Order: sequence, then structure tokens, then C-alpha cells
Amino acid sequence: MKRVLGIMGSPRINGNTHILVNKILEGAKDKGAETEIVFLKDLEIKECDGCYTCWKGRECSKEDDMNSLYPKLIESDIIVFGTPVYWYGPTALMKAFIDRFVYFNCDENRAKIRGKLTTIAVPFEEESLETARLLIEFFEKSFSYLQLKLARKIIVPGVYKKGDILAKKDFMDKAYKCGFDLV
Repeated sequence: MKRVLGIMGSPRINGNTHILVNKILEGAKDKGAETEIVFLKDLEIKECDGCYTCWKGRECSKEDDMNSLYPKLIESDIIVFGTPVYWYGPTALMKAFIDRFVYFNCDENRAKIRGKLTTIAVPFEEESLETARLLIEFFEKSFSYLQLKLARKIIVPGVYKKGDILAKKDFMDKAYKCGFDLV
């Protein structure tokens, strides 16, 4: 059975990002996958300070919730990263989470996630896709560097108020299909 891990980088519960990530997970679950969603807002994830303890085969020196997320990431087959666009990049929650992927930046740990499928789910207020370009490039470059496979991108412009995304049936259908097809 495939395992799909959703990472919720928005601080807003039941907002557009949450709804979008849930729709992807719903599609995966309907195809038979085991799914889980992690709310970064509920966790303490400290900044990486570049001590490289993890590169010496030891657990990260930071005593926070990220150490409990590494096994979830490693055990997952597919990882869904959900974040709205904040100032043309990810939320601070998502950025701190991704910064701690330095753990996977050594040969020993890279092998633990190499080749995993990823999806990004990115809703945002403005109508122009250009607004999300830097955020998309951030994920593309990060995933490429870590040898993760960016399988799908669900980019949804024009959503601001909680629940606006529900009116965008084509994107909701695309998100469901994304989860279903990836499994």
C-alpha cells in the first residue's frame, strides 16, 4: 500500500490550501493509499543552524518536532507540499520545514528520500500565474537538488477568502485526479 503524506504549510485551518491538500489526499485514499496530513502550524520546527550533526549519521541536534517528521518523510512514497504564496514564496512554516531538509543533503540520508514522488499544491490571491513563479522555482530547484521527482503541480490563482477554492471545480477535480493518479 502506498503512503501519501500531506504537509500543510498554511496556518489557516479549513482554508484554501487545506481544502486543496485534502482533495489530493482524498483521491489517493480512494485509490487505496494510506494518507496522513501534518499541520506545520501545530509543530515546533526550529531553524537549521548548519551544524551538520545529521551528516555524521546522527539525529538532528535540534530538539524539536522535525525529528519526528523525518521518519514520516522516509516512510512515505508520495509527499504533498501545500502552501499559499506569501510574498512570492512559501509561508515561513513551509520554509523552515524545507530548510531542515539539509538532513537529506548527505549521501547516507539522501538515499532515504531519493526518487520519492512529490506534488505541490499552491493557491493564491492574485490572478496572474507569474505571482507563483518564484515559489514554483523554489520547489523545483529544491526537489531536483534532493533528487525528488516533482510529479504534479496544482497551482490555483484567484482564491483569497476561506473556501473560495470550492467554487473552482476544475481545480478541485484536478487535485482529486492528481492524488488518484499518483497512487
